[in-house]
Amino acid sequence: MLAHMRRYVLILLPLGFLTVFYVYPLVTIFGVSLAPEGQLDLSGFTRIITGSYYLETLAFTFGQALLSTALTLVFALPSAYVFTRYQFPGKSLLMALATLPFVLPTVVVASAFLALIGPRGLLNQALMSLLTLPEPPIQLDRTLTLILIVHVFYNYAVALRIIAGFWANQNPRMEEAARVLGADSWQLWWRIRLPILRPAILAAGILVFIFTFTSFGVVLILGGPQYATLEVEIYRQATAIFNLPMAAALSLVQIGFMLLLMIVYTRLQRRLASDLVSSARIATPVRSWRDRVLVGGTLLFMLLMLFLPLLALVLRSVVTLDGAVTLQYFQQLNINARGSVLFVPPINAIGNSLAFALVTTLLSVVLGLVTAYLLAGRLGQFGQWFDPIFMLPLATSAVTLGFGYLIALDEPPLNLRSSPILVPLAHTLVALPFVVRSVLPSLRSLPPNLGEAAQVLGADGWQVFRRIDLPIISRGLLVGATFAFTVSMGEFGATTFLARPDTPTIPVVIFRLLGQPGVLNYGQAIAMSVILMLVSAISFVSIERLRPAGTREF
Repeated sequence: MLAHMRRYVLILLPLGFLTVFYVYPLVTIFGVSLAPEGQLDLSGFTRIITGSYYLETLAFTFGQALLSTALTLVFALPSAYVFTRYQFPGKSLLMALATLPFVLPTVVVASAFLALIGPRGLLNQALMSLLTLPEPPIQLDRTLTLILIVHVFYNYAVALRIIAGFWANQNPRMEEAARVLGADSWQLWWRIRLPILRPAILAAGILVFIFTFTSFGVVLILGGPQYATLEVEIYRQATAIFNLPMAAALSLVQIGFMLLLMIVYTRLQRRLASDLVSSARIATPVRSWRDRVLVGGTLLFMLLMLFLPLLALVLRSVVTLDGAVTLQYFQQLNINARGSVLFVPPINAIGNSLAFALVTTLLSVVLGLVTAYLLAGRLGQFGQWFDPIFMLPLATSAVTLGFGYLIALDEPPLNLRSSPILVPLAHTLVALPFVVRSVLPSLRSLPPNLGEAAQVLGADGWQVFRRIDLPIISRGLLVGATFAFTVSMGEFGATTFLARPDTPTIPVVIFRLLGQPGVLNYGQAIAMSVILMLVSAISFVSIERLRPAGTREF
């Protein structure tokens, strides 16, 4: 009886957190927005269907997401082949660093691309000096091309890890048999490789589509007002126009569509786990000139696409606009350039981000561990139905969630509107899916008879967890904790609305500095971006070393 009560308490812990800090704020903001005077107002949905502007916004959102997904898969699939089939020095480190862009906040990415190809970027300055041009030759600012490039920059590693991880665990004998029967390279791709990889490609494509469909900061900062996606339009309706019914209607459309995609994605993930055939090592050393071209081309692409913008960011942080090498931007992080009571010296944001990240990590690990047990079926047979629900916060508008927190959590017993704990609570919602995805593969690999044998020998539930489960899943748990810490350090969307003026985080300060004129503000923003980038890089190198072999869930 006591064991059953303990089980239900554990089940209620993550469900209660999701209900109070996700469902309740959303229901509140939708209630206020769709029934502002106590009567249902569905005019927002009517305007979405009948208004050409909103239909065009939906069409552009779908279109740019499809283009971004297609481009990402086109570049990731050949790279997955290289990482699966070849062994070369620095392969694991390169895979870890390739994941770095995924957790960088949009303000850092904006800084990186501006430092490389912006009007004052290193590449434009070099070309103007070399060719004596009066104006920058590369004009990509505020264009769809730049949005697509940055979306590939962000999501390339997501597709690469999912496809390469699945591919590396497939039995190579089918390809060997096809070659014996006379299949050429094209037939191998069309009849063998692509059919085998179809579940992984679909899963990667859906996840990339979700991230690009809900893209906010990239479009807002780099795209400009002429490129309004659904997420940007929600932000505009809620903050600039204060048309909450329309913002709520757009949010409901987005959440409904994202829930359907999450259901499909989580089912594909379970299929990926069941489709493993062999863990045989198929990677071979680089020998022929063809091998060198494939590996070299992949490394060159990753260098130009992923690492050159980040390198430009580092160089810009130590090189002034007139070419002098200096550390003054880092030394001036303790200066409050605005001198306003609403702003603090940028260096204070580092302590705030660390404190929020530590609290987020603790909450995410506890809740993520229990959630993973729930989804793995250890706490009941119905756990798999909750998988897409726990992934849903990743696809929810940060604007809607932020407003929901401000409106719902402003009276007892949850009067948290002015509390600093509100920021790590929002971060935990975003970080929780990453912890769950890190722990689930280890939990699913645990043979049930281990725990049963321990219980026969007299071990209770706590001893089974501490002596059997925990040692096996500890690496996955550490990966999840590192994910949670890194995601919290770089979270931007929700924090923009929840952080108090005297306790900003690093991404919020970067955004504020980039929005102000002056060389000092720009230099401080670049310096803060480099600090955040280094923290993320160290975290992901640690993740790659800690990650259990053969895991692919992202």
